[in-house]
Amino acid sequence: MALIRFDEISLAFGDHVILREADLVIEPGERVCLIGRNGAGKSTTLKLIAGELEQDSGEIVRGSNLIVSQLAQALPEAMDMPVREIVRSGLTDIEKLLETYERQSQLELDRTGLRELEALHAKIDAHDGWHIEQRVDETISDLEIPADKRMNELSGGWRRRVALARALVQKPDLLLLDEPTNHLDIATIRWLEDRVYSYPGSVLFITHDRAFLQRLATRILEIDRTRLTSWPGDYQNYLRRREKALEDEKIANEKFDKKLAQEEEWIRQGIKARRTRNEGRVRTLMKMREEFSERIKPDARARIYIDEAEQSGRKVIRAKNVSYSYGDTPVIEGFSIKINRGDRIGLIGNNGVGKTTLLRLLLGDLEPQTGTIKHGTNLQIGYFDQLRETLELEKSVAYNVGEGRTYIKINGKDRHVVGYLKGFLFSPKRSQMPVKALSGGERNRVILAKLLTRPANFLVLDEPTNDLDIETLEVLEQKLVEFTGTLIVVSHDREFLDNVVTSTVVFEKDGKIEQYVGGYSDWVRRGHELAEIDDPFGLGAERRKQAHVERRKQQKPTKLSYKDQRELDQLPAEIESIETAVAELQVTVAEPGFYAQNQDAVQQTLKALAEKEALLEQRIERWSELESLQESLR
Repeated sequence: MALIRFDEISLAFGDHVILREADLVIEPGERVCLIGRNGAGKSTTLKLIAGELEQDSGEIVRGSNLIVSQLAQALPEAMDMPVREIVRSGLTDIEKLLETYERQSQLELDRTGLRELEALHAKIDAHDGWHIEQRVDETISDLEIPADKRMNELSGGWRRRVALARALVQKPDLLLLDEPTNHLDIATIRWLEDRVYSYPGSVLFITHDRAFLQRLATRILEIDRTRLTSWPGDYQNYLRRREKALEDEKIANEKFDKKLAQEEEWIRQGIKARRTRNEGRVRTLMKMREEFSERIKPDARARIYIDEAEQSGRKVIRAKNVSYSYGDTPVIEGFSIKINRGDRIGLIGNNGVGKTTLLRLLLGDLEPQTGTIKHGTNLQIGYFDQLRETLELEKSVAYNVGEGRTYIKINGKDRHVVGYLKGFLFSPKRSQMPVKALSGGERNRVILAKLLTRPANFLVLDEPTNDLDIETLEVLEQKLVEFTGTLIVVSHDREFLDNVVTSTVVFEKDGKIEQYVGGYSDWVRRGHELAEIDDPFGLGAERRKQAHVERRKQQKPTKLSYKDQRELDQLPAEIESIETAVAELQVTVAEPGFYAQNQDAVQQTLKALAEKEALLEQRIERWSELESLQESLR
């Protein structure tokens, strides 16, 4: 028997239609993913199922004694309340049944009252409600959460775990999850994935995490143009079948439109034709006109443009033996990396390990406490995270993106800001709304739209995928793949990393930061483990401290050799001399008649300039290397 069924459900908020005569069935044991664009009505559909909203028309049929629990999209509040009490609060409804049973059983009941008491007893049995404390203990143990901590002592990821425990303690027949992976790190996402996969009841979830979706969903339910469509099978199967369905719809519409045009031509013929026209054919035409007027066109696809600046120098960033600590807590230790033009790097690590700190060090927002960081030439950096702070919440979307201008330049051409925003799925009306009225996903699209109006040859994106719907995510992916500049991405979206980056920098256990070729899946195949800082049991901090002490013990103090010290002392003068030679050659090449002279002389001068520039880069790099080594030995 179905757990829940929608029969021709319709719902609208004013002029905005959410569902139109929608049908839905959820069977026991299913894991169904509800997908659709931001604003299509996914969260609203969950509220209808949970009984938090009433439909305008149609019928919702629920199974007898159906228990529904929901893990909301919003992060649970950091209340000053023990975790155990939070989990136990999920059993409030069962506690009310127990109180009613206790009160009724003390009364002298007639036959009707006894039947009601027996039904109440059966209901408590069905919900396994006689052993509340045992259920709380089992749930806390199973989900490995810190029962004695208070909610306001936990990070967002652990509060999410507690909220899930509160939902699961009821042992619901149907578990509703609204964007459960938002703002979680990779370790918590994988933990959640395993819990949902092994859950014996039915699950209906909303997510933009395609790896999470692909592993868990046994069926896809799509909201598209106010209709609910069921697609059996996993996400990959859905993509194949939906592509064919859209193509079939397009062909059918083209045939319909051609037939309608022929009938319209016929009805507009002269008086003689109208006298002899077939009335049945006229009625068919009227019906076709009505069908055409009611047709809902597919939503316009997202269109994203990246305004690329001129190429940077070949060497983008050189970091040597960089270390950084907050107080006595080491975050980055002895980190070195060479980033060249065109590199596509993904930063992988759990919350709190230092990904954003490393980004800020590489970009120059923080000074390394030891080691050196050198930037290359002609860098034009677009930093996604920085723009969050520049959004003016009271101003409109269009004002924020255009910075008060009506027209913006994209790839050298003027575009109206409202037209540009259509590509980011903002209607003209929506583009005039204040940013404070937008959802999280819409705000992220505003930041992306603003970032990509600025020419850049080095993009740094810190969690750009949060709250984006799958369609926008896939378009962004494609544009980043086509981007010819340098890219650093911080993301917990495993498939996004696999599709976009060609190498990874990973924060692994014991404080190691290692670089690997390939994406997230390539790193997983190596069998390594991520560092875990977010540990409310207090075990991780002790292990990190111990590992730090061990690494310090293994370091052998040395000093620069006589040869290295002499080279270091001579390098500044040598670099200055080479820089002078390069400057003189650049002046020669820039002269108006340079390319008009003998070609052999031109080639000889250009070759000399290239050799001097290469030598300059080599000597600067050697100087940086020796300085870093000397600094680390002090």
